[in-house]
Amino acid sequence: MPIAEELAKRQKEISIAEFFERNRQILGFDNPHKAMITSVKEAVDNALDACEEAGILPEIIVKIENVRGGEYRITIEDNGPGIVKSQIPNVFARLLYGSRFHTLKQSRGQQGIGISAVVLYSQMTTGKPAVVTSKIGEGFPAHKYSLMIDTKKNLPRIIDEEMLHWDKKSGTKIEFFIKGKYVKNRKQSVYEYIRNTAIVNPHARIIFVEPDGTENVFERATETMPPQPKEIKPHPYGIELGRLMAMMKETKARKITSFLSTEFSSISSSKAKEIVSISGIDGNKAPIDIEIDEAKRLIETFKKVKFVSPPTDCLSPIGENLIRRGLRKETSSLSPEFIATDKRPPNVFSGTPFMVETGIVYGGNLPKEERVEILRFANKVPLLYQEGACVITEAIKNIDWRRYGLEQKGGRGIPYGPAIILVHVASVNIPFTSESKEAIAHIEEIEKEIRLSLQQCGRKLKAHISKKSKRAKAESKFLLITKLLPDMARKVAEILGKPVPSIDEVITQIMNIIWIEDEVRKGSGESEIKINVTNYTSRKQKFSLYAEISSKDVFVEATPSPAEIGEKYVKWDIDKIEPSENMEIKFKVREEMDDVELYIKGINPVYVIGAEKWEGD
Repeated sequence: MPIAEELAKRQKEISIAEFFERNRQILGFDNPHKAMITSVKEAVDNALDACEEAGILPEIIVKIENVRGGEYRITIEDNGPGIVKSQIPNVFARLLYGSRFHTLKQSRGQQGIGISAVVLYSQMTTGKPAVVTSKIGEGFPAHKYSLMIDTKKNLPRIIDEEMLHWDKKSGTKIEFFIKGKYVKNRKQSVYEYIRNTAIVNPHARIIFVEPDGTENVFERATETMPPQPKEIKPHPYGIELGRLMAMMKETKARKITSFLSTEFSSISSSKAKEIVSISGIDGNKAPIDIEIDEAKRLIETFKKVKFVSPPTDCLSPIGENLIRRGLRKETSSLSPEFIATDKRPPNVFSGTPFMVETGIVYGGNLPKEERVEILRFANKVPLLYQEGACVITEAIKNIDWRRYGLEQKGGRGIPYGPAIILVHVASVNIPFTSESKEAIAHIEEIEKEIRLSLQQCGRKLKAHISKKSKRAKAESKFLLITKLLPDMARKVAEILGKPVPSIDEVITQIMNIIWIEDEVRKGSGESEIKINVTNYTSRKQKFSLYAEISSKDVFVEATPSPAEIGEKYVKWDIDKIEPSENMEIKFKVREEMDDVELYIKGINPVYVIGAEKWEGD
């Protein structure tokens, strides 16, 4: 028998479940410690996605129990919409089965692998089935399944099922056993994953019970649900030949022009006719009859024709205010002195919409001599591993942080100082480096947006540090003068036997500054800001004062009335303030602020403490 025929007999098909059974490290189950984090992460991600799609404020319970010999029982329960009976086995015990793979909108899960991979790992390491209980609403019974995966066929194997009463309006609970390792007080831990999840999901309430019985409650910071992303169609930029050919085979459109205008975003009927005309293709030709050479011409034409950017309502960003709230809530024990946030406008890479949001926490009890902590997120999911392989880390390294008040050797690399840097990338299709979804690939457009956003946060940080430094020096000088001069005046008056003279004018001449001091009182989603302006110069002054706000919509009221309310600022025109005169300004906004950035125009900023030069117009 020829060798080729002998070899042919050995060839056989393997299922996706068999493949991942032998290559579990690809999915993030490299070791017992990491496997535990991955297992919790996949279940919590599913719970958050389900609650948000149903418009339900998430209430999630995570419980880990040490059974024996490195075996743990993990239970994750949510208050989501539940799963219909017929779908439970497939959702939890069949790999590559899900609703989001072909959907172009932001979601945590993208491939239909996550939770079923957890069930697979569970049965591999303990031989025990996963138990799933789900209820779809009041008046409906709950259905409980004990499930394993038939790895040869990649199909669910139902061990047991029953219908029961569950005293819960709706929701899903999964219980499974794994061989794992629980580690506490580490950056890469279940606790840190849940803490970070709470930061970028401030609408969620999460209860986490550790193996020793410690209960950690992460309360929600807002009662408002994030905007629900909408599904979009593929954009012609970045579409690949194979995908285009598959779409033309699957479409119901009868003409290539109608195919282009109905199956893609940003292609109108007139634009479709322009494309086929440039490509030299008959516009009446059926998509299924398009030859590969014609499809290649279409791809080339897509590169030449100008299209509008794809719609961005497929994204659900966190928002600057909620990022600030989440950071403040989870870092309150460190008493940070300053938090800055930024949100970039939506952008596109290879036809895929994405958006970048960032934040910086500074000062307080954060360690001054250590490397800054980096919090990386993709579609509101923490990225705990492969930091060095991620575009977020690369973007941070490529910024000269010395310009913004942090230490950095050579102007490159991860900076040192009392700070936390947060970066969130939202997209309909995050370009992960692997199926384990631990790092974002080096896409030039994403790296640029991260860098620009962090530089904006850096500028706010620099302004804060500069204002703090200038004020500290002026305060030292002011306190020295106000303590020494009155004592000197009193002593001289005693010696001469005369009344103690007023020294206000003398202090004014020595200080020769405009002193601006702000105080922020926050609570219940609002902030009241009080600004004191004192003229310590020898003549009356006239200038404009600007206070930065996140948007015009958050402004509530002010005393005195402002001269102008812009998109990102409130402006007062101070027509006259006499020497030694004090002026008070108050305003209120519907957001919680840690600090207010103040700017002045119409006066030399060298003579102002507490505000920077206005560069807005």
